[in-house]
Amino acid sequence: MNSLWLSITLALVSAFLFACASVAQQSAAASVPEGTSLVSALIRNPRWWVGVIGDGGGYAVQIAALWVGSVLVVQPLLVTALLFALPMSAKLTGRALPGSTWALAFLLAAALAVFIVVGDPSEGNTDAPLSDWIVPLIIAAVVIGGAVAGGLLARAPGARALLLGAAGGLLFGLAAALTKFVTDLVETELFGALTAWQTYALVGCGVLGFYLQQRAFQVGPLSASMPAITISEPLGAAFIGVTVLDERIRTDGGALATIAVAVAVMIVTTVRLSREQASVVLEPEAARGASTPLRRPDR
Repeated sequence: MNSLWLSITLALVSAFLFACASVAQQSAAASVPEGTSLVSALIRNPRWWVGVIGDGGGYAVQIAALWVGSVLVVQPLLVTALLFALPMSAKLTGRALPGSTWALAFLLAAALAVFIVVGDPSEGNTDAPLSDWIVPLIIAAVVIGGAVAGGLLARAPGARALLLGAAGGLLFGLAAALTKFVTDLVETELFGALTAWQTYALVGCGVLGFYLQQRAFQVGPLSASMPAITISEPLGAAFIGVTVLDERIRTDGGALATIAVAVAVMIVTTVRLSREQASVVLEPEAARGASTPLRRPDR
């Protein structure tokens, strides 16, 4: 199995583990009323810990995928977590998924296949000096900071969830790109990886992104936070992959137009499937709403 197919296989396994984690974490975080301490409530919730274990396993496999493949291959494939999470959530809630959802899932899978086959993403320069990182990181910090500020200041629950989710997703994307850099550095210089600033930036991005993700689940509807998180992560990773790591896709002939269409389909289907996943997660809560107030912040 060559490195491309190995990275694809590992990315799909990682997506499955992330899907298991998201099904547990979304329901756990969404059940914490705003105004309640998020961290203290979650650490007492067994469902949340199941999600944490799933996240840990998913990230470990993601590291392996990035070790052998490029960011532009691995990160888009992680949106297939939706394709795993939807049937799992539907099974747990006893809900049948409509045919339109399966059609969207097929379109997403097809668009991902077209992107990888036609785009033929290449691995770039993982030896990028600090000077190559400065401008992209400043741009990313401004965008993320603006999203966090907007999320904290927004009054509408949907806007808060969307902006905080987008900030968390972008941080996850940066963490993925930094993971690619660090894992490649480990191969040649283990001590250098332990002392490199990218390693500590990776930890910081991961921790802050995780917190913002949980906050986004808590403060507003999942139908707003999930698409933002799912779309922002590969975009953040691709931004660093192209501007810093010098990864590239084909642009000759009609390849660029085909890739643009595939990316547009990926974005639209991911948003639609994310909203469907949110409705599946919340359906059991809504069914109990006649006698028990919904413990959801999108009230």
